[in-house]
Amino acid sequence: MGVLHSVDLRQHEVEALLHLAQGELDHLLEEAKDFPSGEREHLDAFQRARGEKAHWRWEGSAVYVWAATHHRFCDHGAVLLNPALKARTFAPGKWIGFQPTSQGPATDWETDLGVIRILHTTRRATAAAMAEELSEVADAQGVVTVCSLFGDIGATGPALSAADTAQPQLEYEAQWGTVTKLVGQRLPWWPGPLRRADVISQWSPGAPVTIAELLPEEEETTLREAAGPWRLVPEVQTALTDLANSLHNQRVGSVNSETRIFREHGTSPDGAPLLIAAHHPTDGHPLPRTDDRELLTRGWQTLASSQLFEAYEPLSIVMRRDPTLLPFGARTQVSDQSAAARQWATQLRPCAPSALHAVLADDAQDVTFHMDFSTGTPAVRIRSTGRRAWIFLAPLRLPGRGAQLKSVILDDEVWVTTTDRRIYPAPCAPHDHLWWGHGYGDRPTEAAWVITQLLDDLSAEVSLTDHWSQAPEGLTKLLNRPHQPGTELSRSALELARARGR
Repeated sequence: MGVLHSVDLRQHEVEALLHLAQGELDHLLEEAKDFPSGEREHLDAFQRARGEKAHWRWEGSAVYVWAATHHRFCDHGAVLLNPALKARTFAPGKWIGFQPTSQGPATDWETDLGVIRILHTTRRATAAAMAEELSEVADAQGVVTVCSLFGDIGATGPALSAADTAQPQLEYEAQWGTVTKLVGQRLPWWPGPLRRADVISQWSPGAPVTIAELLPEEEETTLREAAGPWRLVPEVQTALTDLANSLHNQRVGSVNSETRIFREHGTSPDGAPLLIAAHHPTDGHPLPRTDDRELLTRGWQTLASSQLFEAYEPLSIVMRRDPTLLPFGARTQVSDQSAAARQWATQLRPCAPSALHAVLADDAQDVTFHMDFSTGTPAVRIRSTGRRAWIFLAPLRLPGRGAQLKSVILDDEVWVTTTDRRIYPAPCAPHDHLWWGHGYGDRPTEAAWVITQLLDDLSAEVSLTDHWSQAPEGLTKLLNRPHQPGTELSRSALELARARGR
């Protein structure tokens, strides 16, 4: 379970919480060996010079939970953790209704303890915020405790954080099963994307399961809106629509998985029963996808080379979601002061910025735009204060032209020099990295496997599949040594190391 909202309490505040007389906490600390540990405040030199005293502090929620489980203090502790609840028999609770609150959609339940409000949101600290808000109005509207979802599964059902209106600043973990017992019926639960006021407000005990559409998230909407202006370029429209459909299908799959997991837990021997209150429509799902990968890549390449502003957001999305759709490798940043980068920069040519250049530059101010036309690699040079770097996308393959790999330079990137006096960033797939040097248990098998393929064919479209088993042991050992940045390994040294691993 995640971090709960809480505050630290000084001695007089702990005594007030537990209804102790002044100084009585000292005696309690001697007697109660299981009392939560405190921590003395740190005073800086100025505070000590002023004669200030270092106070002890205790984590408030820990004290509140401890109080609930001890007979003498249970009436002053966390309401839903009072052990007496396990032994008591409660009259069936009553659903009061839906509440649109400042902290999200909620349902209120009348119980023998008072009203329990359940917030159907996983935003952090909402239980404390709602309890604080209620504590400031007359009688807290009858609400004694506010519960909020945590998103994962607790011991008896969906994990809950709780905050009592009597001590709203102290959140604690509550059990779905305890609230179910107090309510006296199955509690409704909604999957994350359907925790919306328009959906939850439709529910009441005995109501049928609500069928509600999944509203598109911002990325999906952006892609669909961008597809409109590109209707005359079919491959671009297809690429944008396909990714939008992919994101939608992923959300549907996530909702289905979440629903299945919580439904199964609710029917397990340890779980408290719950009611799945809403589902998305199944007709028309999943949305259609395109199998023609080459068509999609052409579409994204057209967007990448475009200078239209409308291409920027879609490219930002595909870079985050599926960079394999672009004909480039991993996003890479290197210092513009390294010798290898300076040599490579002489091969680049200034160019008008494309939409992909804009994505690489992000919000940098002092930027120039370049292209390595031999590999099609876009690059931007940033020379802002405190930041002087090249940012580029690694090539997927290098031009052959009858040349061979001459050497490898290990700098902040793995560089390849060739027998026709060229230098390139080593080719690399979008989700991989070419690492070298000590790795605390990791080993540079990816770089070793890429290099060994380039030794055989400089223009090979390198594969990193099964690099753990494919990389020659000797070459891996060579790259795993702590080389100084800028170290150049000749072809003969690389060949010798490779031969030792066979």
